[in-house]
Amino acid sequence: MDAKIKALKLVIFDVDGVLTDGGLIFDNNGEEYKRFNSQDGHGIKMLRESGVEVAIITARQSKLVQNRMKQLGVVHLFQGESNKRIAYDELKSKLQLKDEQIAYVGDDLLDLPIMRQVSLAIAVENAHPIVKQYAHWITPRAGGHGAARDVCDKVMTVQGTLEGLLQRYL
Repeated sequence: MDAKIKALKLVIFDVDGVLTDGGLIFDNNGEEYKRFNSQDGHGIKMLRESGVEVAIITARQSKLVQNRMKQLGVVHLFQGESNKRIAYDELKSKLQLKDEQIAYVGDDLLDLPIMRQVSLAIAVENAHPIVKQYAHWITPRAGGHGAARDVCDKVMTVQGTLEGLLQRYL
């Protein structure tokens, strides 16, 4: 698996169930709320600083997600994508990358088409059992509870960039 990680130039994350715990909260006016993990967010910022691109492909459409990704500096955002492969192909073409340079982090059946295509398919700990069957790696933590940080730290560790980024905090 380390050879696959070393070749990565892009990590794609799903949102609901990966960057959040999958819960959908609505108020009486239909406003949607999501809970994001701040450590996941910092990991995403560090991963981008390390030179690995980050993208989001999600089936739902949410202004909350747009705002959160803007805060994290993630510019490759695809929302409302029920067929995630279309967004994946567009992103791959735009960044001129091959499947061997891409990882995808998912949790549910909509994620399988991309997970089966990329070099490194990652499932969060609380992913659907079928999704876990197709994963090369399963994070030790659940979506919304540090799973994205697990991915970011693992990629940076294997690529040898984490130690340098940590120096500013030590």
